Amino acid sequence: MYAIIENGSKQYKVVEGDTVRLEKLNAEVGATVEFAAILVSGDEGVKVGANVAKVTATVAAQDKAKKIIVYKYKSKKNERRKQGHRQPFTAVKIEKIEL
Repeated sequence: MYAIIENGSKQYKVVEGDTVRLEKLNAEVGATVEFAAILVSGDEGVKVGANVAKVTATVAAQDKAKKIIVYKYKSKKNERRKQGHRQPFTAVKIEKIEL
């Protein structure tokens, strides 16, 4: 059985036991969070719609992703600008998908 959840204007396919990196959530490590599933596929078939199922997850980590480099350059003008960025994320472990 799998479910599609939505977080931060993105959709994620999750299965029980998966660890998924989501947009940053305001939750402590070890806290339980719930998501509303918009699609569930299981033994009974596919169910689609708002709040079809409830997905329970535990926050595994609050961290930052690998650094990316943003480099702006204009030729013949001696104009260069280097900047780094690390996007914060929340890793959650999917515990249960309830219909």
